[in-house]
Amino acid sequence: MKTLDDCRKEIDRIDEALLDLLNERMRVVERVGEIKHETGGAIYRPEREKAIIERLSKISKERGGILNQAAIEALYLEIFAVSRNLELPERIAYLGPEGSFTHQAAESRFGAMSEYLSLGSIHSVFKTLEAGRAKFGVVPIENSRDGVVGETLDLLAKSSVKIVAELYMPIHMAFATKAEHFKDIKRIYSKDKGFGQCREFLQEHELLHIEQIPVESTAKAAILAFEDPEAAAICSHIAAKLYGVPTMFENIEDVHDNTTRFFILSDFKNAPSGDDKTSLFVRLKDAEKAGALVHFLSDFDTAKINMSKIESRPAHDESGFAYWFFMDIYGHIDDPAIQEVLQEHNEEITWLGSYVKGEL
Repeated sequence: MKTLDDCRKEIDRIDEALLDLLNERMRVVERVGEIKHETGGAIYRPEREKAIIERLSKISKERGGILNQAAIEALYLEIFAVSRNLELPERIAYLGPEGSFTHQAAESRFGAMSEYLSLGSIHSVFKTLEAGRAKFGVVPIENSRDGVVGETLDLLAKSSVKIVAELYMPIHMAFATKAEHFKDIKRIYSKDKGFGQCREFLQEHELLHIEQIPVESTAKAAILAFEDPEAAAICSHIAAKLYGVPTMFENIEDVHDNTTRFFILSDFKNAPSGDDKTSLFVRLKDAEKAGALVHFLSDFDTAKINMSKIESRPAHDESGFAYWFFMDIYGHIDDPAIQEVLQEHNEEITWLGSYVKGEL
């Protein structure tokens, strides 16, 4: 029977073998980067990454491996991130500051080695991409509790950047403070929606009477709580740790399946993966006529194209109560059925991006 020391020696041997294989993989990756640099190919290919994870998950299952798909994905997302940095280092713009949920979403796809650009608004992320100061942008699009982020939708409608990926991230809040006891807390900082998402916790601990100060992000709340020993922050655990604020309670949100959907933006078109979504901007020509939207949607029904979302937004460039629509449908822009509908309504539809369907 192996002793603990035997097991550690075996792990060391395997780690050395893994290191050799990873170095071998990265040498191939460097050549891939050279080819993409010569041809102008995109470095981030979500459909390719999805295919790799699914193939390896299938192999692991067939061979009786311990690693399931979630474990393989966790390992390989970091390998992919390191690979992209070797192929061609790219800057990623995101809605900051550092430690925000959007920052966490960005790191979950691009890894800790990437160069990140923290920006103060969603508008700034779009402008940075349009100016070529960053290759990718990460912005929130909707929350399962609070609905869509209107600014993101409005900017997508008029920007040249495209959606190249989506990801879903659970949102968990922490109560962080330097104070020893609740009685020492004189004020609480958080993003405005943070207070509403954690109202039951505040009520249970008799904290509703304490001054609530809304700030632009939960990460900013953590910064202020670090500077003020009589303050607390409702923020992410990562932000509290990053800015050195002790976490008194974790997972204080009222709804524990609260999830935010994020878009990754760039300037290229994904190849079909077989499990895609497509986002569209729709401006109906005869919107004032009765049944215009129904007739428009019936063409998708006839083509057997499933829709996962439709959201109306005010058409800010028109007078009165004019609206346009944001739509998510299942499939890729190059699918024949979708192409047929788009050709029928080519003056009314703007393609915003096709991307691998994210996992909830």
